[in-house]
Amino acid sequence: MTVRQATHAGSWYTDDREQLDYELQQWLDNVPEEVTEVTPVGDSCPVPVKGIRAIIGPHAGFSYSGANAAYGYKCIDTQNIKRVFLLGPSHHAYLKTCALSQCTEYSTPLGNIRVDQELVQELQDKGEWRLMSTRVDQDEHSLEMHLPYIYKVFESRIEQISLVPIMVGSLAFETEQKYGKLLAPYLADPENLFIISSDFCHWGSRFGYTYYQSSEDNQPCDLSARDGRPNGVPIWESIQRLDSEGMDVITQLDHVMFREYLDDTSNTICGNHPISVLLAAVNHMYPKDAQNRDGPRLRFVKYDQSSKVCSAKDSSMAKGSVAVTPQSPTTKVDEIAPVSKSTAHEGADALTPSERETMVNEAEWGFRNWLRDAGPRMGYVMYPSSQQILKSLQALYKTIDDIDFSDIAR
Repeated sequence: MTVRQATHAGSWYTDDREQLDYELQQWLDNVPEEVTEVTPVGDSCPVPVKGIRAIIGPHAGFSYSGANAAYGYKCIDTQNIKRVFLLGPSHHAYLKTCALSQCTEYSTPLGNIRVDQELVQELQDKGEWRLMSTRVDQDEHSLEMHLPYIYKVFESRIEQISLVPIMVGSLAFETEQKYGKLLAPYLADPENLFIISSDFCHWGSRFGYTYYQSSEDNQPCDLSARDGRPNGVPIWESIQRLDSEGMDVITQLDHVMFREYLDDTSNTICGNHPISVLLAAVNHMYPKDAQNRDGPRLRFVKYDQSSKVCSAKDSSMAKGSVAVTPQSPTTKVDEIAPVSKSTAHEGADALTPSERETMVNEAEWGFRNWLRDAGPRMGYVMYPSSQQILKSLQALYKTIDDIDFSDIAR
């Protein structure tokens, strides 16, 4: 047995069990029963969100990020989750691929979380993965900073869940797509939850990023320390506008669009590769063009900055919490055109095992979430739309023998 030690406890967050439990509970209790979405603006999201598929949360020290992260974790409905995929960027080890943990457990001051070794091996058998050494694993904070919250929100069921830690390297666009495709079937499984570790804009000379846009009409520039307080909007407001643009792009759930945004702005979103892998997985599950905006919904439920930068000599780090949900149906069930069973079965026998697996996952994912809660929900959480339900109906006719809905029937 190899246990990954909580190497950042005592510095990035307290290593005192009772104090840590108290702080996490306070932050969670401070999240309102309905959170107001930051992007898109104005809508509210009751928490926890049934059918939640993924969250994005920060990984800075808890004194900076603890309260913010609570918004994402408060969205999690833990009832049916059995496995947590935790994707975080690599800050120390240079990787052009993704890496899996060799540890059997991850420790926290609250207790240990079991690593799903069987699934880790399954992933190894399916793609190109590196294996983290124990030192590399323990040096990385982007994964560790989520462990106390994972333990806390799953505390009553901690023996029933397992963890799949994934360190995401500096991936090329095509590599992000490859891992997205590989992870899509796991994202489709309603018993899995994906947690994406990412902060947002790291601004200041110490981060090598001083992007500034004095107004929406002016071209952006890079500031230097001698610029002091620039004319135009305060620097923090320029940062917020930059992040807001990025958040708007992320909510479109379009991998290509997000890459274009990063190419245009070079925004220092340190978890941009894990976010991209998530977007690529969603795009693989739900391909769409400009006329087809079907698919899950992603909503930012919290955003803040470590400080309000006014001078070019200052620095700050922005944080956001996000929830990913399926869309709720916009069309009544009786308005959906009936599906011909004979048409739906056409060519079913010619399906390859891989095609059948994908279709089963899609049908089961759509129906589980729709049947459990057909009401509207917002947040960084996913719900099936009417088109997804129709697609699931068609898939259901082809794969009915492979799907077990006994838990929903109960």
